[in-house]
Amino acid sequence: MQIRKHYPEVEYIEINVRADHVHMVVSFPPKYTIAKIVQIIKTNTSKEMFEKFKILKERYRTKHIWSIGYYVSTVGLDEEAIKQYVKYQEKEDLGQAELAF
Repeated sequence: MQIRKHYPEVEYIEINVRADHVHMVVSFPPKYTIAKIVQIIKTNTSKEMFEKFKILKERYRTKHIWSIGYYVSTVGLDEEAIKQYVKYQEKEDLGQAELAF
C-alpha cells in the first residue's frame, strides 16, 4: 500500500478483509486523529483499487467505494484478544452463521 510510503509511522498490526467490511488493528502516533487515519486509509485504498481494477470506474463513477461511516474502538488491556478476533473473524462469522440455522 502507498500509505506506508507516505505515512511510515502508521503500523498495520492485523487486517482481515471481508466481503462487506474490513477489520483492522492499526497503531499510529497521537499527532493524527482517528478521523484522519480513516480518511487516509479510505482515500489511498480506493485510489489503488481504481488503478488496479478498471471495471470499478464504470460501477463507481464518483470514485467513492467506501461507505461514509466507520467504527473505531481503542485497544487497551485486551489488545491480544482483539488482534485474535480480527485475525480469525471469518471463522467466527462462519461459526455464528452455522448456529443460526
